[in-house]
Amino acid sequence: MLQQSSSCCDSLFASPDFEFRPCLASPKTKTAFSCSMEKHKLLLTSASSSLSLKQQFQTKRNPVLACRASRDPQLTSGRDDAAVHGVADVIVGVLGGGQLGRMLCQAASQMAIKVMVLDPQENCPASEIAHHHMVGSFDDSATVQEFAKRCGVLTVEIEHVDVETLEKLEQQGVDCQPKASTIRIIQDKYLQKVHFSKHDIPLPEFMQIDDLEGAKRAGDLFGYPLMIKSKRLAYDGRGNAVAKSEDELSSAVTALGGFDRGLYVEKWAPFVKELAVIVARGRDNSIACYPVVETIHKENICHIVKAPANMSWKIRKLATDIATRAVRSLEGAGVFAVELFLTKDDQILLNEVAPRPHNSGHHTIESCYTSQYEQHLRAVVGLPLGDPSMKTPAAIMYNLLGEDEGESGFLLAQQLIGRALRIPGATVHWYDKPEMRKQRKMGHITIVGPSLGNVEKLLESMLNEERFDCQSAVTPRVGIVMGSDSDLPIMKDAAKILNMFGVPNEVRIVSAHRTPELMYSYALSARERGIQVIIAGAGGAAHLPGMVAALTPLPVIGVPVRASTLDGIDSLLSIVQMPRGVPVATVAVNNATNAGLLAVRILGVCDADLVSRMTQYQEDTRDEVLTKAEKLQRDGWESYLNP
Repeated sequence: MLQQSSSCCDSLFASPDFEFRPCLASPKTKTAFSCSMEKHKLLLTSASSSLSLKQQFQTKRNPVLACRASRDPQLTSGRDDAAVHGVADVIVGVLGGGQLGRMLCQAASQMAIKVMVLDPQENCPASEIAHHHMVGSFDDSATVQEFAKRCGVLTVEIEHVDVETLEKLEQQGVDCQPKASTIRIIQDKYLQKVHFSKHDIPLPEFMQIDDLEGAKRAGDLFGYPLMIKSKRLAYDGRGNAVAKSEDELSSAVTALGGFDRGLYVEKWAPFVKELAVIVARGRDNSIACYPVVETIHKENICHIVKAPANMSWKIRKLATDIATRAVRSLEGAGVFAVELFLTKDDQILLNEVAPRPHNSGHHTIESCYTSQYEQHLRAVVGLPLGDPSMKTPAAIMYNLLGEDEGESGFLLAQQLIGRALRIPGATVHWYDKPEMRKQRKMGHITIVGPSLGNVEKLLESMLNEERFDCQSAVTPRVGIVMGSDSDLPIMKDAAKILNMFGVPNEVRIVSAHRTPELMYSYALSARERGIQVIIAGAGGAAHLPGMVAALTPLPVIGVPVRASTLDGIDSLLSIVQMPRGVPVATVAVNNATNAGLLAVRILGVCDADLVSRMTQYQEDTRDEVLTKAEKLQRDGWESYLNP
């Protein structure tokens, strides 16, 4: 029973001649239902209303209320003659009010889309910022049906919901996104594997096991270690166990609750990295894919996400293609998280899919033009999908997991948050969960920056309490290299220019002939460490710029350095005669100043501050010349030369 009554019809499903329509949030008219819902929580039990569904509908048939589900694909309008006030006037109902629901509500508030959540905890993370929080279980049929009446579209932030009720609601016209058929497949990880296998998605080998003998046969077939998984209610490391030998099978099965729980096995995937792709699917079947990310787990829980993943374009494309194919095989709109394995022989294998926003996409709030949360709302409501590309070169997400129980855990988290707030480019998200437990997801921190090396260094500094120094964590953006210290008197001019423009840089001696291993290592690691441009001095044989350019995808600027013979012309000719496919920019002999300025202009492509500084530099140079010209014209050349 509802502890707080409302004037809304509790159900319309009993009326066969009734057309289901969406629950709209009217900007001008407040019904008794909308008033009662606005800032209060409804406490539900699984008992049904005392009035029949048909009686209630006949008693309160209010066309303005529009508290009904809809078969109408155009969700953003209620009546044909009613204009939409704002982005969308449909109420989005979310099954679950955890941290994902909270961040959905935050994204919705920017567009004034009203989001209701159904969650059993009165103080769930989404409760304080949702348009309305209905307190009740999202796997209780009567509660979910009651909740659905108040929403125009129904979606999920957790897949472990009552799918039978969702299927029933869909038959009655309720709009569920993604579809109940998708939730049913995703809920059972074994069914997931069967489904994707039928659609030729690459997977680790798998098989169902019903008893110990079946588990032993699987071990004989797949070898050890052997991954044993629960079919249902398995997430964040729960529901997985590894048997390293046949002797460990029994204990692994027991740890998972026995065969009655429903188990299957997977052949161990010898992966070198775990990847993820967030894929958005619109109601019109349009697809938008976010950049591939690398996920790092701690005790089987996502701990760190690096965006974009540091790998070749070929691997990124393969991962994106597989993720897209997987999502296209499912039904419904929304955001889907596709978790993948990268093997040592560069194969991509699908691990599992979540039909909702995901931990691997938290970084998109700060790093992408459209966050995964806004994208999910766009998709389920029927708006055009947003741009999923990154607006910052790199981002890293760190999960704030409970390190201890109770107040001690809160204190540790507070200390880390304090350091994070002093990190440039860092944003703290706290989920406001009232209870601290070990390994519980309490929040996350996202750091954005000019390169993956930069944000990794900032994260390392933040995590190291004893050596924390947010200033020393600044990563060089330009590397200045030369084969000998004899080139330093020339190459220092590049460093001076970069310092003048506030561009972090490093100066190194890296000889192509005397220390080839060091040169090789420097060139290969430069991009990972955050270097974006390399300035290489070329004296004598002038091999350094070309050899560095052959090893790195970064832009390389060669500076011909005048030697004791040939006045540096030999170095200049060596640079400009690089073979096709190994481009090296160059400047005049000994003109390291121009090399520094060119590096600033290259970086300025994605840095408005540097563009502004460069414009000011050009204006200052012009003013300097005009001042000299004016003095010459006024005083004459003799006085000019003999002040």
